[in-house]
Amino acid sequence: MNHRNKSRQVAQIALLLATMVVIEFVSQMIFAIFVFPIKPTLTMIPVIVASIIYGPKIGAGLGGFMGVMSIIRNTIVLLPTSYLFSPFTPNGSWRSLLIALIPRILIGVFPYFIYKIMTNKIGLILSGVIGSLTNTIFVFLGIYLLFSGVYTGNVQHLLALVFTNNAIAEMIISGIVILALIPALERIKN
Repeated sequence: MNHRNKSRQVAQIALLLATMVVIEFVSQMIFAIFVFPIKPTLTMIPVIVASIIYGPKIGAGLGGFMGVMSIIRNTIVLLPTSYLFSPFTPNGSWRSLLIALIPRILIGVFPYFIYKIMTNKIGLILSGVIGSLTNTIFVFLGIYLLFSGVYTGNVQHLLALVFTNNAIAEMIISGIVILALIPALERIKN
């Protein structure tokens, strides 16, 4: 890769990082002001984009950045579930880091391989859906395995509630946005 292409790639990745920060900030403000029955995580979309366009290494890096943002948010804005994502809260521990980071890193890995297997529109939709589902499954699995003894309510009920409301919306949004974005971004990249 020549110097000009490398500079262009760095600039594009920086734009994805900036987009993640804006999405995180704006969505948290909207959810704080308005009461919605669902609060989908949209920050994963640039991670999925990075995975497909730049590969799993860069995708995993952006996913790790998403995890760090989650740790920071849950440390600053304390909610009843903040301890699941930040070791710097009451009941938080090193296990919180696993839940905050590993699923988000994997968001940057799985979509790349799905799209490499199926390089068509269905592959794009599946990449978005699988990226979103990766976060949901691994966060919930981590909560169930690492914190089921700490959570004072019914863990299965909490997980089912969040999965049915947020996860389905996240999968649909991710699938549609990835299908719309990737072809245009691939043209810009090339």
